[in-house]
Amino acid sequence: MNEQTPTAAHPRGLSHGWLAVIITVAILIIDQVIKIEVKTNMCLHQSIRITDWFYINFIENNGMAYGITFINKLVLSIFRIIAVTVIGYYFWKQTRQQARYGYIICLAMILAGAAGNIFDSMFYGLIFNASSPYYVSYFVPFGQGYAPFLMGKVVDMFYFPIIDTYWPQWMPLVGGEHFIFFSPVFNFADACISVGVVVLLLFFRKELGTLSLKSAETPKDDNDPQQA
Repeated sequence: MNEQTPTAAHPRGLSHGWLAVIITVAILIIDQVIKIEVKTNMCLHQSIRITDWFYINFIENNGMAYGITFINKLVLSIFRIIAVTVIGYYFWKQTRQQARYGYIICLAMILAGAAGNIFDSMFYGLIFNASSPYYVSYFVPFGQGYAPFLMGKVVDMFYFPIIDTYWPQWMPLVGGEHFIFFSPVFNFADACISVGVVVLLLFFRKELGTLSLKSAETPKDDNDPQQA
């Protein structure tokens, strides 16, 4: 018989395709709503204290996740688009091959997170005026913003200085210097990418070990009565 009985990995209900679409679109919307709210209501470098270990701290960067920068902005934007295209194609193949739901969710988080930051680079320079410590940014007519296509800055805002202290004076090299544990400022898209990657590495090493853009047949399990 060709009909497959539902298993824990493939329960009846929401299809892989719809699950992928819903998660991807939801992450993109949440990410952009947060960024636009911050950009149009806070001055650049303004910080709002939520707790001692959590701040909304508005910054912008030209680089990769968590503000990392080591290559030209235009080259980085083009690389991002190529990378998202490759990830998107692989993502589509996995939904077609009925990969495990958890694997689909992780891929959707990574894809949507990367796409969210690309959206900033592609369009924010075209639709916003430049952010400043002295005034709040606002929308401008399309194409009259602060930067050309692919040259917009990525908006970051989440800051978690979980430990804010000083190194003991007796420590060599760093004694007496200020120390903050987890100082990067990041956004919702960065968080989705990081969580997706970590969960993949922890729970989906089998899938990662057979990583391929080509269609693959599910290996036959001699102990599976459904394949006997």
